[in-house]
Amino acid sequence: MTETDPRQLIRIARESGEEASAVPLDLGERVRELRKARDWTLEQAAAQAGLARSTLSKIENGQMSPTYEALKKLATGLNISVPQLFTPPRAAQVMGRMAFTRSGDGSAYATATYEHELLAASLVKKQMLPYRARIRARTMEEFDGWVRHDGEEFLYVLTGVIRLYTEFYEPIEMRRGDSAYYDASMGHNVVSLSEDDATILWVTSLA
Repeated sequence: MTETDPRQLIRIARESGEEASAVPLDLGERVRELRKARDWTLEQAAAQAGLARSTLSKIENGQMSPTYEALKKLATGLNISVPQLFTPPRAAQVMGRMAFTRSGDGSAYATATYEHELLAASLVKKQMLPYRARIRARTMEEFDGWVRHDGEEFLYVLTGVIRLYTEFYEPIEMRRGDSAYYDASMGHNVVSLSEDDATILWVTSLA
């Protein structure tokens, strides 16, 4: 790992997280929840899916295992995909999490090429890693190869002019207000073309 590699920041963001445990899914209960979320009666849902009311009732009550054809009909009637029938719904409660970071109060991590300021550092188990970066590098020769890491990444230019280098695309010159979204496992580096260091906002997925 090079000193410019943001995997160090990603590790810091993840280290206080916890592994999520898988919860067994009750298909009948899931179908019932989907039906009630649409405010449908058994008769209405069965008609939408092209199934007999008695068949749908037995599925919801766990009295029969539906065939794949029945699952396809159910998914079509509910206007979802078959895998979504087996995807547990997200928790209904609103978590209401928020973190406020005043300008300049982020956690600083300086390197030879970037100066990172980690934002929302107080939140644990984040799905995204937001950070502001001051771009010190002026040429690709200042990097020890490509930066690569898991996830997807969003880049937004705050000040100055930068050049975004990526492994599979031509370099892109970007100015204030320009943005890019890319696969972070693809090699990428950023240099400043401005007289002063350019600044950018980076958001990296952690999930």
